[in-house]
Parts: sequence; structure tokens; C-alpha cells
Amino acid sequence: MRSLRLAWDRGDFSTTDWAHPEIEYVIVDGSSRRRSTGLSGIAAAWRDFLADWEDWRAQTTDIRELDSERVLALVNLSGRNRASGLELAQIGSTEGANVFHVRNGKVTKFALYLDRDRALADVGLASQARAAE
Repeated sequence: MRSLRLAWDRGDFSTTDWAHPEIEYVIVDGSSRRRSTGLSGIAAAWRDFLADWEDWRAQTTDIRELDSERVLALVNLSGRNRASGLELAQIGSTEGANVFHVRNGKVTKFALYLDRDRALADVGLASQARAAE
């Protein structure tokens, strides 16, 4: 997962061998919530999401193995909303997270969180979110 997230940080989305063919993709929170299945579903959902943003960036700050099937990537987010013209920092949190569910070497579920505290709570690390405050 570390090499995948680091490639994404560079804007390299060219590989798909990491994903299970029936991968579930979820944007968990924010105004762009959605769910899709399969690589074509991810591509469509991601295009829709990016259509709302200019200069969208997600930079990995930490990667943690939660257990034998889940990996948490903490990311710093930035971008400008096309409709309002406001920077993400003006309308929401700039600290997000990704949760990857992995089985037999393939990602079966990829959950994108725009709110890191919600991600930490969802994976059972809510105390870390409170401690950071």
C-alpha cells in the first residue's frame, strides 16, 4: 500500500494490478459521497469527484497496518471547489484518510475519507483523533 499511495502522491494512477476486479470504492463523507464497484466504477466515481475540484491533491503523511486485512493511509488534502471558488481549508478539513481492505494481496475495498477524525473513529482509533486535538 505504501508504494501505491506514494505513486498516487506523484499523480501516477497507471497501475490497477493492486485492485480486486470487484473492488468496492466508497467516498464516505463530504458532499461527494458515493459508492461504486469495479475498476470502471472507480474511474467514473473519481471523474465525477474531480469535476467538482480544481488542483485536487492528496499527500500521504503516514501509513499504518491496522490488522491483517486493513491499512490506513493518512493524507493531507487541498483543492479549490469549482462551484464556490473556495479552498478546501475554507470549507472543511484538510486532513483525510484512506482505508484499504486487502485480501490475498488485492484491495477489495477502498474507502476515501475527507474527515480524518471520522476515519479514525470508524477503524477504532477515535482516541487518537481526540489526542491530536
